[in-house]
Amino acid sequence: MNIAKNWKDYEILDMANGEKLERWGNVFLVRPDPQIIWKEKTFPNKWKKVNASYHRSKTGGGSWKYNSNLPKAWKITYKNLTFNIKPMGFKHTGLFPEQAVNWDWMIEKIKKENREIKVLNLFAYTGGATVACLYAGASVCHVDSSKGMVSWAKENVISSGLEKSSVRYIVDDVVKFVNREIRRGNKYDAVIMDPPSYGRGTNGEVWQFENNIDDLVKLCMQLLSDNPLFFLINSYTTGISATVLENILKTNKNSKMNGNFTSGEIGLPMTNSDLILPCGIYAKWEKVNGTTKNII
Repeated sequence: MNIAKNWKDYEILDMANGEKLERWGNVFLVRPDPQIIWKEKTFPNKWKKVNASYHRSKTGGGSWKYNSNLPKAWKITYKNLTFNIKPMGFKHTGLFPEQAVNWDWMIEKIKKENREIKVLNLFAYTGGATVACLYAGASVCHVDSSKGMVSWAKENVISSGLEKSSVRYIVDDVVKFVNREIRRGNKYDAVIMDPPSYGRGTNGEVWQFENNIDDLVKLCMQLLSDNPLFFLINSYTTGISATVLENILKTNKNSKMNGNFTSGEIGLPMTNSDLILPCGIYAKWEKVNGTTKNII
């Protein structure tokens, strides 16, 4: 498992009974997590200091319970990256801190290339990966069907001091956009995607992970440049194995992809503990310098 252990502005303080106690800068939140099925709290006294907690409803959905001292929005940093945080519907805050392991990996890959890298970020949400790739010096095409999420991504880019970087923001259905890019003949050196389990596009297009992910990966292979750097798929879809994602990359690979395929879990550590919270899965292909054949 790849563990996001380099945070200073974020940490899990405790977790039990389906909930995690988190510190986001100076703000303390309690949020539900289905992976936390053990019952014993390790540090019960820490749960007394909470700015807000999210409670699920038995009929579906849920709501936040706020204390008066919770700010409407605040900023946290990861190394040289800055993100805007605010509680939103369905327990989210606009950032998945476990993705920091992928940000570090992308930054390292891009910086080592010492050439212009064009990145396509699909289902790009609030732009964590976009900010990381811009910081590394890449140009990014950021695509998401939600206008609100794209606006939030712009805020994160500005907060990180990267507003003069080469970034294109697209509010559109991902599949439709990829098909247009293929017709235009546009190419990218790296593709990132974090598709939802289920979703709808700008005009009601239905996305279902199990039915659509293979077709989308196949389409995106047509967008790879003659010297591609990496292809990364993230997923939080329940019941899907990381090996399945890796198999999808392998079965759709093209002749340009000389390098290494890997997959696995990403997770977050709990402070002052040996407990790790599994948070999602990934599969990736990456160029390996000096490699002349696919390493399976």
